[in-house]
Amino acid sequence: MRRETVVLVHGLWLTGLEMSLLRQRLRRCGFNPVQFTYPTVRCSLADNAKRLQRFVSRLDADTVHFVAHSLGGLLLRQFFHDFPDQRPGCVVTLGTPHAGSAAALRMAQQRIGRLLLGKSLDHGLRGDVPAWTGGREIGVIAGDMGLGLGRLLGLSGPNDGAVLLSETRLPGMTDYRVFHTSHTGLLFSSEVAQVSCTFLREGRFPPQGRFQQRMR
Repeated sequence: MRRETVVLVHGLWLTGLEMSLLRQRLRRCGFNPVQFTYPTVRCSLADNAKRLQRFVSRLDADTVHFVAHSLGGLLLRQFFHDFPDQRPGCVVTLGTPHAGSAAALRMAQQRIGRLLLGKSLDHGLRGDVPAWTGGREIGVIAGDMGLGLGRLLGLSGPNDGAVLLSETRLPGMTDYRVFHTSHTGLLFSSEVAQVSCTFLREGRFPPQGRFQQRMR
């Protein structure tokens, strides 16, 4: 019997290497995790959605789940909008600015910021990604430990150091959970990995009061 595959999608300026620990934890949960890597700045979300479609089409699996960090969650929205006919599976996003990124908009006020953001800004971090109509369960996870670039950019309100908590909410989401961790810390948290596993299995996060054995 084939294990269910989980496609991991990294965020802005990253490569997927930072998701190694999360991949290991998903594997311990019984899933088959695979990493999708894409050029976050050089190509638009629409172009990267085509890359993701080619990647997914080659997977030998009946069920394909997705776990995406930050910009990766916006890429998934573009992907399901452009290629809605996909195999069954659930989606989890970690620290994704579904409502657009105030930090990115502030960076874009300077030429160097626009160069650093590249094509991730237009039809992406500005908040103009297609609405979620994926037709499957999607769980949204956010952090509220404001450590990181957000302090330098003067983010106002609860945030994870890069994304405002209010930016992570997605109309039509199935479930929502906030952890006291930073934007990058979402990838290394054992609790985040654990509730992600539960969501991929059950289509819901575990109840807040349920005892959760700490993953190593």
